[in-house]
Amino acid sequence: MTTKSAKDLVAQANREVTTLSAEEALARLGQPDTVLVDVRESEELAKTGKIAGAVHVPRGVLEFQADPASPTHKAELGSGRRLVLYCASGNRSALAAKALQEMGLVPVVHVAGGFAALEKAGGVVEPA
Repeated sequence: MTTKSAKDLVAQANREVTTLSAEEALARLGQPDTVLVDVRESEELAKTGKIAGAVHVPRGVLEFQADPASPTHKAELGSGRRLVLYCASGNRSALAAKALQEMGLVPVVHVAGGFAALEKAGGVVEPA
């Protein structure tokens, strides 16, 4: 039986989803056709804050909050706008973007380097 590592899954996701640089993502921030989505856990946001204007949807519940039939559905995820996902470093957001693509949500992309890259590129951080 063949086993895939987490690294293998992330590499596969990165081959299948569009990746934006932090600068490209920040340039889209605030545009009416774009939603920035922070998929980190609540504990991470409590420590570091989030990029101003981002919607928080923890990776562990993402598919449920993206599903319009779910009682926990977040309207921002079903708006038809471009979803720009980020996590701490870019691995979970790649997996999350792939999952949303598989659910039929497009366009969806993720940010290389995640929160750290967004902050370094000048992203404004606000408390969670």
